[in-house]
Amino acid sequence: MLVSYRWLQQYVDLKDVTPAQLAEALTRGGIEVDVIENRDGGVEKVIVGYVASVEPHPDAEKLRVCSIDAGDEERLQIVCGAANVAQGQKVPVAIHGAKLPGGVKIKKSKLRGISSQGMVCSAKELGLPEKLLSKEQQEGILVLPEDVAVGTDVKEILGLNDHVLELDLTPNRSDCLSMIGVAYEVAALLDREVNLPEGIEEGSAGAEKSLDIVLDAEEDCPFYAARVIEGLQLAPSPQWLQNILLAAGIRPINNIVDVTNYVMLETGQPLHAFDYDQVTDGEIVVRRAHPGEQVVTLDGVTRACDEETLLITDGTRPIGIAGVMGGADSEVTVATTTILLESAYFAPPSVRRTGRKLGLRSEASSRFEKGVDPERIVPALNRAVQLFGELASGRPASEVKTESLGGINDVTVTLRHERLIAVLGVQIPEEAVCDIFRRLRFPMEKGDGVYRVQVPSRRPDISIEVDLIEEVARLYGYHRIPTTLPWGQQSPGALTEEQQIRRIIRRTLRTAGLFEVLNYSLTSPARLSELEAPLVKEYRPIRLNMPMSDERKVLRTSLIPQLIETAEYNIHRRESGVALFELGKIYLSDEKKLTQLPQEKWELAGLITGETVAKHWDQEAKKPDFFSVKGLLEHLFIRLGVENVTMRGARYQGWHPGRTAEVLLDGEPIGLLGQLHPRVAEAHDLDETYVFQVLVAPLIAKIDGIIPMARPLPKFPAVSRDLALVVKEDIPVALLEETIREVGGALLESVTLFDVFTGAQIGEGKKNVAYALSYRAEERTLTDEEVNVLHSKIVNQLGDRFGAMLRQ
Repeated sequence: MLVSYRWLQQYVDLKDVTPAQLAEALTRGGIEVDVIENRDGGVEKVIVGYVASVEPHPDAEKLRVCSIDAGDEERLQIVCGAANVAQGQKVPVAIHGAKLPGGVKIKKSKLRGISSQGMVCSAKELGLPEKLLSKEQQEGILVLPEDVAVGTDVKEILGLNDHVLELDLTPNRSDCLSMIGVAYEVAALLDREVNLPEGIEEGSAGAEKSLDIVLDAEEDCPFYAARVIEGLQLAPSPQWLQNILLAAGIRPINNIVDVTNYVMLETGQPLHAFDYDQVTDGEIVVRRAHPGEQVVTLDGVTRACDEETLLITDGTRPIGIAGVMGGADSEVTVATTTILLESAYFAPPSVRRTGRKLGLRSEASSRFEKGVDPERIVPALNRAVQLFGELASGRPASEVKTESLGGINDVTVTLRHERLIAVLGVQIPEEAVCDIFRRLRFPMEKGDGVYRVQVPSRRPDISIEVDLIEEVARLYGYHRIPTTLPWGQQSPGALTEEQQIRRIIRRTLRTAGLFEVLNYSLTSPARLSELEAPLVKEYRPIRLNMPMSDERKVLRTSLIPQLIETAEYNIHRRESGVALFELGKIYLSDEKKLTQLPQEKWELAGLITGETVAKHWDQEAKKPDFFSVKGLLEHLFIRLGVENVTMRGARYQGWHPGRTAEVLLDGEPIGLLGQLHPRVAEAHDLDETYVFQVLVAPLIAKIDGIIPMARPLPKFPAVSRDLALVVKEDIPVALLEETIREVGGALLESVTLFDVFTGAQIGEGKKNVAYALSYRAEERTLTDEEVNVLHSKIVNQLGDRFGAMLRQ
């Protein structure tokens, strides 16, 4: 919001307050002032001059020699190159010693042999914003109104002796999007009176023009007012009005449009003028758009509307988009003499939604989006009618017509003095609180330490007790509230055991060379259905009522589909290999329609594909296999100190049938690892791809302490034995290892599989499995006899259970 200091003085007495002091007061009161702009730009000694005569330059075709009456007895001779300079004009003249924006100094000089005693100035040379000026004002010198006095300082005529304060308003302070709203705020901060415009009355109507209003969108437009004004004479606005609009950053157009913009800036209520002759039968119907309906707006663009777009129509066709932009068919033109003036309340969500969809935003829509004061709708209409009469010879041709779907509810908020003291931490006397509400012009009743405050409709940001506490703090002065250190029992922050474990998991996998990713919790049903997830079979994906897109329609029940999507994205960008993991939540529910919150479970998932080790001069590129992922998980379980983890083969949809295994903890499935089915990988342009997923909760429950306990170094030597067995090819080596550990007991320190071999020399349907066994006792040195006896027991047990034979 741009606030003209001179204009603000019409509403609040600021004679003893400088613009800098005003900015300081506003900022201390919670409305930050970003910039204070001095509009004169350093202009000095530029006055109004009268062009008495214009003669061609004897030696330059494009130059003119002007005789200028600047208010002194002797006229000035000034050489001017502007094509539009003419006798009888009033123009800005920079005399000898004048200064212009940019540090330009004017001195007497000679142009092609002719003496020039100053310069006739253009709008640009005076620092006026070109983008806000008409084409005529941008080209050539600036021509001033005929009624200005010769010799007057141009800064006074053009309103350049002014300062503009740029307010950085928070969204809740929509009341300060108007000069009257800012006036109320300044008056409260400085404890002064507010001088509102006088004589704003409905006025008597002349010849009755037809006017009818129909509201067919109750939620989007609960109040609409309009009036017909006739006899209008379209012309440029007076200079004082143009100055105000330029200071506010709005381009002057003509007296009709400028009056509507002026009233909007003054009252905060946007208005719109329709050409009455283009409104069929003077009827206004406010409704939502029909499917496929289009509107040609004032900027000449055809806008396609949906069923949520609120339109202003004449009963047969759209003539404007409510609160956003008027229609070209009902635009005010030079031929317009009668207008239908609109003043309404459009619901903020409707205007915000429409503006965002159409990519349109204006000064009017920015006010409707935040909510206008419903009590200013009719007064703003009457204020515009008054100005139309003064500036455009307009007269009312109908009464004020209103249509309302409900009244304005009074808002009363209760404030407890005890609560005020507790929140602010400073003793503010009750008399001071009452005085603050007086300055804010909030009607108030007090009794038993309780204030019952009636909130004006211009302050929609106040609805609960803490809002009033904030108002008291602002007006009392934040700088008067002492700074105190917090007190009370304090405890140092720390990670929970579960958080520490999750951190260890992340560090371990990052150290192993995987990159951590964070994906959306939303995905598509199609991606989830690619891979069967046996850990959550009984649960169904939770669908969103209003999804952002088809790719984000359900809450995820597995992390792997999004890891595949991320890997595909990176492979398409010429990454030769990808190694990723994510530690995040999945969301589970077995209900068709949710009646309670879904379960949220932490899951760990990873993916490895492509070249995990790049080709180098001394080594070939390496790609992952099943055992890469298996070894990665085993390394993680060792780091966490989790034991009794085994794996067994499995077959599921979307997984490779011969390279997939379940992860078991104490015999219960907690995860899955293996290769993606080639068809799934090919569909995502991936090479051989290996993935894993593990539920985190069972791991945390199994972990005994955050840091695995270290074992002391052994004092006695170990005894090693190799064991080469011939067994049936379909017997899992995990079962053999389980039996070896069971029989070996406490003396068996480790079992390592170091060879698996099949071939004709072994026999059809058989395989050779070789283990390295290590025996050790903690309290003594084992003898060969002890080890041989235990080793024989293991061999016998393997033979009895699996028909295993020692390879000869």
